[in-house]
Amino acid sequence: MTNDVNSPAKWEADYQRGTAGWDMGTPTPVFVELLAEDRFSPGRMLVPGAGRGHDAREFARHGFKVVAVDFAHHAAQAMREAMDEESAHEVVHHDFFALTPADIGTFDYVLEYTCYCAIDPARRDEYADKVVELLKEGGIYIALVFPLGNHAGGPPFAVNTDELLARLRARGMRLLRREFPASSVKPRKGREELVIMGKSL
Repeated sequence: MTNDVNSPAKWEADYQRGTAGWDMGTPTPVFVELLAEDRFSPGRMLVPGAGRGHDAREFARHGFKVVAVDFAHHAAQAMREAMDEESAHEVVHHDFFALTPADIGTFDYVLEYTCYCAIDPARRDEYADKVVELLKEGGIYIALVFPLGNHAGGPPFAVNTDELLARLRARGMRLLRREFPASSVKPRKGREELVIMGKSL
């Protein structure tokens, strides 16, 4: 059994063992609240590392054309089985880093939660490159940055919001909003930060 976070086998094993601790079993309350604000017009949205797709389905229910990507077979299958007509979206069983050139510049939104903290930290620059590459000009990056801190090891690997912002700003993104959301679930309150950035026109 592999523990390599770059391998789908590691994540598949977590699902099979029931150790997918990142999965709350429901849409993320912070995103539900964000949708209720009705500030974002529905558009094409990428959800990398989408897991069982709770957030993907919630945005799809609000009219977003969601493409949910995960390279674990269990996750992709769970998404396909859980969606209904109201929450229908595209499920891509694939590595986020290997999305095809046809996807470049085609997304109005990228939605991030628990993907950035799951990848090998050595690939964080590659992640930032991919996000910016996939977004349209004027596209929006919505991230709930988790887990904040400086603990060793992972996953989840510790995340520093300033570091993530610096990576994306260096690639032409601008900060639109940053806050500690009141609607974070209790075990994660103060350990996650909402960040919204725009790709400069």
